Amino acid sequence: MAYKAIQIAQLLLSKAAESKQELMSNLKLQKMLYYEQGFHLAAFGTPLFEEDIEAWMYGPVVPDVYNLYAKYEACGIEPPEKIDLELSEEETILFNNVFDVYNQYSATKLVEMTHNEPPWSNVTPGRGNIISQESMKAFFQTRLA
Repeated sequence: MAYKAIQIAQLLLSKAAESKQELMSNLKLQKMLYYEQGFHLAAFGTPLFEEDIEAWMYGPVVPDVYNLYAKYEACGIEPPEKIDLELSEEETILFNNVFDVYNQYSATKLVEMTHNEPPWSNVTPGRGNIISQESMKAFFQTRLA
């Protein structure tokens, strides 16, 4: 079952706040959504969320989520008080594993990493230029441990 990208974003923001590190910026949130989507496609063959990911200048972006949090600019985003989402047990395990691996990196490092990966680098950067789920699935299947 595919969720809404905003639900996954809220889960990421909440998890970041729980980790007692700094709050997640919109830039980092966008890259984390990309990694969560990519690994979900690779592991389960289905998208984690419905919305497309576009190849923007600073890496992968889910436009609706970006626009919702744009007012925060480079500042950390406060997590919602309540999240209306329940992932399956397998999805939760994968979600947490991906979070633990990629949350340790700064937003700048995640931009650099995504720029060196074919799903983003094979698309001309620009608003409206979609990174296909097929390319993400194929790439992230090579990264599954």
